[in-house]
Amino acid sequence: MRIRDLPVADQQVALWWRRRRLLCQQAACPRASFTQVSGEIPPRSRLTSRLRQRLAEAIAGSNRAVSEVAAEYGVAWRTAHRALVAAAAQWLGPPAPTRVLGIDETRARAVRWVLAEQGWRRSDPWMTSFVDADTAGPGLLLGLAPGRSGACVRTWLAEQSAEFRQGIELVVIDPSAPYASGIRAALPQARIAVDHWHLVRLANEVVTEVRQRVTRQLHQRRGLASDPVWAHRRMLLTAGDRLSQRQLHRLNRVLDADDPTGEISAAWGCKELLRQLLAQHEPARIRAALWRFYQACAQANMPETTRLAHTIETWWPAILVALTERVTNARTEGFNRIIKQVKRVACGFTNMDNYRRRIMAHIAVTRPRLQAA
Repeated sequence: MRIRDLPVADQQVALWWRRRRLLCQQAACPRASFTQVSGEIPPRSRLTSRLRQRLAEAIAGSNRAVSEVAAEYGVAWRTAHRALVAAAAQWLGPPAPTRVLGIDETRARAVRWVLAEQGWRRSDPWMTSFVDADTAGPGLLLGLAPGRSGACVRTWLAEQSAEFRQGIELVVIDPSAPYASGIRAALPQARIAVDHWHLVRLANEVVTEVRQRVTRQLHQRRGLASDPVWAHRRMLLTAGDRLSQRQLHRLNRVLDADDPTGEISAAWGCKELLRQLLAQHEPARIRAALWRFYQACAQANMPETTRLAHTIETWWPAILVALTERVTNARTEGFNRIIKQVKRVACGFTNMDNYRRRIMAHIAVTRPRLQAA
């Protein structure tokens, strides 16, 4: 029988195996005949085990398409995919216990509308990532679950062991009410922390909304390149402590020239005070910075800043946990970047099981290499 094996010196090897058939002379033997077996070649297989392992590592490690790897080694697409599925079952074991769990979502594919009996409904193309966010260890993607609701969080945590759930002390999330409700139901002993990056993003959105509203009120149109505020809109979103003295003077001139009501300046001040609040970790300084932020939002007396203050007030217990424990969701965002790269190479997945397997296998193969390097 012809066996496919690894190439040697970039040349395909023609391997033939003469398997001897042995006959049993005992009349009571149920099989009567036997064939030689080899540990390198599984039964009913035409590929060596090392070739199957190489196929799986080439697909997962280099993040290449299955068809490309199959053509390189001269096998069928289904053969290469079966090798990946078998190897992934060995690589992907139960998640390791962690003290800090990070949760975030990524878009699995474009939004689709499906015609059902009750009418058109929107498909849910999201996938929730569960990451080991404890900075004491190297970190790893623990699992993926379809959806981005509290139900998917409860379902994934229910599938884990009781020791895994009891070991979680902190859960870092975005300001998401569905995630928070799912965590409270599945992990009543864990404390919830909100990542500060998303809060700064909300403050930047407030500055943008105020700038657009003031421009429409003054000029009865949207912003143009001739407007100083529109031309320097990026500077308004830059952190104030990262601006040079020259840039600060320019920003003051822009606001004096194109902000007669002072509302854009007030929104920018609220944003900077929120950033200063999120940079504190001592309880006394946190209380002082929080009072300054609330006072600035009250003095601004704008719907946008008032909404921002209400959001901070709603999530303040979780924000305080993030500040005092000094935890963030940065590691989860890093794994989201890897997930997006895998999705980009595949140009989209129609099968969610393949989507999850490719992501988990890619990280399982490449993560030890990065740690060793």
